[in-house]
Amino acid sequence: MVFVEFLTSLSWLSVVLFVIGMVLVVAEMFQPGFGLFGTFGIISLIGCVFVTANSIVQGVILTVVIAMMLLILFLAFLLIFSNGKIPSNLILTEAERKEDGYVGTPDYSDYLGKTGFVTTICRPVGSADFDGDKLEVVTMGEFIDTGKSVEVIEIEGNRIVVREFVAL
Repeated sequence: MVFVEFLTSLSWLSVVLFVIGMVLVVAEMFQPGFGLFGTFGIISLIGCVFVTANSIVQGVILTVVIAMMLLILFLAFLLIFSNGKIPSNLILTEAERKEDGYVGTPDYSDYLGKTGFVTTICRPVGSADFDGDKLEVVTMGEFIDTGKSVEVIEIEGNRIVVREFVAL
């Protein structure tokens, strides 16, 4: 009986806010981005609670009901995706291949054993010049002053490890 009275007391504004909020939240689930749809959907649902509730107790109850509905929608969304039916706009279809011009980590292996000079103080990170190529380098913990000679002793991906080079 109370539920029927509640339904008959709903205004058109609360129904519109609820429908718009749910549509926007569902749109956010299927079209993720910056959260614009989800944000406006949540704002609309909160507005629905404020317009509809006549007391704090009703507001809390409406909030719990809306949260449960959103949870059910989210679980349905996960269930759909767990079956492998993922919308194509959520899947990256192109790979970043070297043939297409994509480069992950540059290959610095040619610099192994080369000598150069420090252009900014290494404490322990700094810059060094190797035959005109300025590279970010790191030492094994020691400080190396500007202008000193360094030798590349190790390459780990894009990390170039150097030590001070002393000519014999």
